Formats: sequence, C-alpha cells, structure tokens
Amino acid sequence: MRILLLSHYFHPEPYFLLPLAEELVRRGHSVEVLTGFPNYPEGKIYEGYRQRLWFRETINGIPIIRVPLYPSHDRSSLKRIFSYTSLALSQALLGSFLIQKPDVVYVTQGPATIGLPACICKWLRGAPFVYHIQDLWPDSLASTGMFSNQTGMRLVHKWCNFIYSQAARIVVLAPGMKRCLVERGVPEEKIDVVYNWADETNLHGGIERDEALAEKLGMTAKFNIVFAGNMGKAQGLDTVLDAAALLRDQISNLQFVLVGDGVEKERLRASAKQRGLTNVIFHPFQPASEIGRTLRLADALLIHLRDDPLFQMTIPSKTQAYLAMGRPILVGVGGDAEALVKEAGAGVSCIPGDAESMATAASKLYHISQAERDKAGLGGASYYRECLSFKQGVDRLENLFNSTVTLRTK
Repeated sequence: MRILLLSHYFHPEPYFLLPLAEELVRRGHSVEVLTGFPNYPEGKIYEGYRQRLWFRETINGIPIIRVPLYPSHDRSSLKRIFSYTSLALSQALLGSFLIQKPDVVYVTQGPATIGLPACICKWLRGAPFVYHIQDLWPDSLASTGMFSNQTGMRLVHKWCNFIYSQAARIVVLAPGMKRCLVERGVPEEKIDVVYNWADETNLHGGIERDEALAEKLGMTAKFNIVFAGNMGKAQGLDTVLDAAALLRDQISNLQFVLVGDGVEKERLRASAKQRGLTNVIFHPFQPASEIGRTLRLADALLIHLRDDPLFQMTIPSKTQAYLAMGRPILVGVGGDAEALVKEAGAGVSCIPGDAESMATAASKLYHISQAERDKAGLGGASYYRECLSFKQGVDRLENLFNSTVTLRTK
C-alpha cells in the first residue's frame, strides 16, 4: 500500500510521525511525507534548512517533501493563522503535484487548515483520507484565546464539518472527542478512538538516576514534581506557582521543576522570582533524546491544563509519556486524561486551576511511602504497555488504512 502522511509538523528529531512512518515501511508499505519546513516550537526555521519552493530529503529512509510556509509560533493570532494557512496553500497548490499517487492519505490534524490539501489530494489524485484529529477546532482556538471572533468561529465550524464529510475515516485521541463529534452530527461508525503513544525510543522507565545531572539541574535532596512540555496559556501554570506558594512553608524540600519553552515561560519565571518562590525552578526545552534522563529524576510527574470544557475531552500527549516512564502522576486535567490515569492506578488528581487542590495532591504524593509511589509508577507503565503502546496504536491505524483502501476498491 502507498501511504501519504500529510502533516503540519514533521521534524528531523523523531517524535510521533517518524517512528510511525518507519514502522509502516517495515511492515511492507510505501510511505511518503508532505509537510513544511521545521520551525516548532520557536517559530524559526531550523538550522541547516532554508526555505525554497520545495525541498526533498530523506530521513531514516522516509522520503519527505517540504513546501514553504510563514513560520510563526508566537502570541500573534494573525501570524499563527497566516502560518497555518500559508502551509495549507503550499501543500494544496504545490504538494499535490509533487507527491506520488497514494492509495490512502493519513492526515494528522493540528490546525484544521490541513483539511484543504487533504481534500485536494482526494479530488485530484483520487486518494481517500483518514483524518486524525489531535486538536479539536474551533474549540481549541477559543480555549487558547487565539481567536474569538464569533463569525469567524462559525466559519471554522462549517469548514471542519465539511472536512469531516470528505474524510473516509476520522480518528480521535480520546473518547470524549468522539462523543463531541457524534453530537455535532458526524456518523458514529465513521469515528475510531486511537490513543497516542509515547516516544518509546527515548522514554522508558526504571529506577536509575543520573546523579550528576540531578546536581546540575538542582534536583538533589529534593522531592521533585516535574512538568515537561509547552508552557502556554492552555497549560495554566500560574496554578503551579500558587500551589508552590502554599507549600513553601509546609514542605521545605518539595519543589516544582518546569522544563520546556513557550509563550508564557518568561512571564512565569518573572512571577516566581518576584514572589520569592525558590521551590519552583525552570529549565530550557530538552529534545526527546535527552528529556528521559530528566524525567527519571522525578519523584512525580505533573500534567495540568486550564479548567476548560475542551480539555475534558482530550488527553495531553505527555500522559502516555509519563505512564511509560513508570513514575506516579499528579494529573490536573478533568475528563478523559484523569480517567486514564485513574484506570491505570498511576497517581492522584487535582481540580484544574485550583491551587489548593494541587497543593493537597502534591502533599499526598510526598507523604505516602516510596513503596506506594513505586506501585503507582509501575502500574502506569504496565497499563501503557498493555493498552497504549506504539505497537497497539500502529496496529489500529494499519487496520484502518487497509479497510479504507478495501472499501475504495469495492
């Protein structure tokens, strides 16, 4: 089977799509990728790349076609919209003529603008597409504050419904997303839930600690609750600062460690400094090849999103990564993410956006025995292997691709 992977992001560093492409090739399929020039998360073209009309490269045996875009990932809504739209137009107007004719197109949808090249590939190249929703639009636009114009929101909603009607199959990452789409009129039988997996190459559990790294990062002789990832508005990390303030005089050796970058990071860092929160420390973004070493220094791992209806029906990708790491989890996300952690018996929960609730949950993790924390962490790792692993996810997607092509040829 010839599969086209159509994505907004496909970076040289392995993450979600590259391992999938490699595994599909290993299983005997032909895979090609159509994407833009790498620029996430800073909105700057990666060193070693320069924009041109199109560029072909091969990463780990996977042929990739890159087309131009306006790179941006800052606070400006207009710049972000222009970035998404520019890539969609490049993929539709250029990419659809540069690709080989696929049997099926697999679309990973962050920005819903990627529905345009998906439809163009369907209409011009006769290829059905499987539409994998990672961010539910227009809901994610409203929840992040990126876009609020009501007329615009209605137009985006109509656009999304059109894309759903054109897709052969729709994949969502959480049961809540499926329920939401069914309520919006998408046929239930058209939607499949496939949980995201973790980067199993670089993230794996175990009890080993890199003590030299712990000393370098200021994580020795401390109970470390680690948050790793994007620090944006959606993450609501002011709650972490407020919880740290509540715990500062109660548990002297408990600290929150925030690792990553994002539009809110510098404001959060300045706020923590102004408030004298010595129990909150910040570290820069770490690539996937390195972050596992830092996560293994954690006594607990933190997931948090703002209290928003959208986040009741999503599962942050760090959830699977944290489960795979075998560390207890403090989850501050309601709905599907909390249910997943509870089902795995992998940790404790707090009310999103509630500093007192987070402080109470952090204190609970601190005061239970090491044996209880180990049990939670190992339970999460076992649940990940049995229910959420890379192999399980690829099996489900491959079956969807096969069924889509079979239906097309009947």
